Amino acid sequence: MSELTVDIQNVFEGSSVPADAQLQSWAQSAWLGEHPSEVTVRIVDTSESQTLNNEFRGKDKPTNVLSFPFEAPAGITVPLAGDLVICAPVVEREAAEQHKTPTAHWAHMVVHGMLHLQGYDHVDDEDAEVMEALEIRLLAQLGFGNPYEAEETEQDS
Repeated sequence: MSELTVDIQNVFEGSSVPADAQLQSWAQSAWLGEHPSEVTVRIVDTSESQTLNNEFRGKDKPTNVLSFPFEAPAGITVPLAGDLVICAPVVEREAAEQHKTPTAHWAHMVVHGMLHLQGYDHVDDEDAEVMEALEIRLLAQLGFGNPYEAEETEQDS
């Protein structure tokens, strides 16, 4: 695992966002690349999330995390992984709905987004299984439980 530089841009007016050091630690833990790189983690409100989600995914609603992998032009090598945009109000709402601690859900969203930046996806079942297994392992290394098990447990009760 190589070094990852994490730039935090918090433009959300709220106190529930984890400390920059936590966000950086989670992102670094999920960086599996062999070369040093850089990522920007931007914490936003629902309006910015909805605008970006609509523009880039055609979905006119805010979402928990958006990943924008950096694609260098031909012949250019720049050590940039890309950008993560995390919507604080959506993460907070989901944590409450899923009966998770806000910290655990924030960690999951950072890890999830970082894996997307590295090419992991969950479009089909096989890819989803690979990505979810990696998320579960990385979160366990950070001291968090299985984020998918928590959802299933709550749905069963």
